[in-house]
Amino acid sequence: MSEMRTLGEFIVEKQTDFPHASGELSSLLASIRLAAKIVNREINKAGLVDITGAVGTENIQGEDQQKLDVYANEKFKAALEARDQVCGVASEEEDEAIIFNKELNKNAKYVVLMDPLDGSTNIDVNVSVGTIFSIYHRVSPIGTTPTAEDFLQPGHKQVAAGYVIYGSSTMLVYTTGNGVNGFTYDPSLGTFCLSHENMMIPEDGRIYSINEGNYIRFPTGVKKYIKYCQENVPEDNRPYTSRYIGSLVADFHRNLLKGGIYLYPSTLSHPQGKLRLLYECNPMAFLMEQAGGIATDGINRILDLDPQELHQRVPFFVGSKNMVTKLQEFLEAHKDN
Repeated sequence: MSEMRTLGEFIVEKQTDFPHASGELSSLLASIRLAAKIVNREINKAGLVDITGAVGTENIQGEDQQKLDVYANEKFKAALEARDQVCGVASEEEDEAIIFNKELNKNAKYVVLMDPLDGSTNIDVNVSVGTIFSIYHRVSPIGTTPTAEDFLQPGHKQVAAGYVIYGSSTMLVYTTGNGVNGFTYDPSLGTFCLSHENMMIPEDGRIYSINEGNYIRFPTGVKKYIKYCQENVPEDNRPYTSRYIGSLVADFHRNLLKGGIYLYPSTLSHPQGKLRLLYECNPMAFLMEQAGGIATDGINRILDLDPQELHQRVPFFVGSKNMVTKLQEFLEAHKDN
């Protein structure tokens, strides 16, 4: 059996793969690791303490904030501010970007964008949830106050991205543009250990993940693709299997391991889509491309989109190369419908 490598050891080992390696990114990822362990602890005792349910307030998207949304948001902000590598954070739970005003933070090179607890409404029913994070080099001069431009960068400029999935086991999966690696949390040691090295999504899959309850509101191309997935064509391994959890991290993680496609199209009620470009789509697209898959809004590569606002929404299609390519054929054929 090969020697077990911890997340900390792996980050240090791979530092030279990162073009701006100076130890700062390692420290930043250690902050995320620490916050994830704290949040994991609270999630695992969510049924025992008064931390489930809604707070009674809404976030900027008009969604009810869950108690654990607020808790995770505060813990990740605190961990990122404490290490002095981050000058500011943008969160799905905050109206505006949060600027860290300590003198050392002003000299930091990085900004972080995050969804601190994706799928948080699933906590009450013991379904997997996650944290999504995205790291960029700031574009404003070091030593100055960060600007909106630091946060509104296209996804192809990410220097690192990843997610933590809190499920039957807790895993942290991340990339710095040199492949995707996954680490499983060992609670007996309090350590994330390398368990999934150089993760690659199969080029083909048999799983499609979409909320079919909204079928009547989908664009024609998406409806046609769903019917294609359901056709009985044994020689083409169809019909495919429908699997939808309603937690992006959980659906993405399953498809990454087994092969599949995740779809969140525009609908009549959300003509621009519902998922956030900066907090969800960009980091997941970076991971997926590094794992050999494709991420698109149906027309454009997600990582090439030019963000216009912090909470911008986009349609999102991500997964196995051949499955997304087939979907794009249907979208192109019915683009006017």
